[in-house]
Amino acid sequence: MRLQHLFAASALCILISSPVRAQEATVTYKSLGLEIALDAARAALAECQKRGYQVAVAVVDRFGTPQILLRDRFAGPHTPPTATGKAWTAATFRNSTSELNAISQPGMMQAGLRNLPNVVIIGGGLMIEASGSTLGAIGVSGAPGGDADEACAKAGIAAIQDKLDF
Repeated sequence: MRLQHLFAASALCILISSPVRAQEATVTYKSLGLEIALDAARAALAECQKRGYQVAVAVVDRFGTPQILLRDRFAGPHTPPTATGKAWTAATFRNSTSELNAISQPGMMQAGLRNLPNVVIIGGGLMIEASGSTLGAIGVSGAPGGDADEACAKAGIAAIQDKLDF
């Protein structure tokens, strides 16, 4: 009789743990939709144009894959890859490029970040978040300084924030 109880208990444990294993096999996440990404990029570009800056704006998904790239017709040829690099860096490091710049100065513990492939540690890259989830990132390049690029990126995020809060 004891062996049957042990077998029944073992079978019950296996059945109970199966849904947990199935849940661990898949992941659910939120990511920025294409239309919202485009709205953010347009708003950032418009803010920079209003300030008289010719820039490129890139929006990437939460994994750093480019979704949108807009370039003012007078922005330099270096601005599209730089904007994309800033957005990618913000998304993959889950931090603003301004903050990464501050913590990776020569002689600091994180200085090696500057030597990693594809990393662009110049102000202007920001994460796009909602309800504690990273949805993507935006990068702006071409304004006179990283702080001006970042101001335009913030305007892009502000333009879509009400659509992200859930």
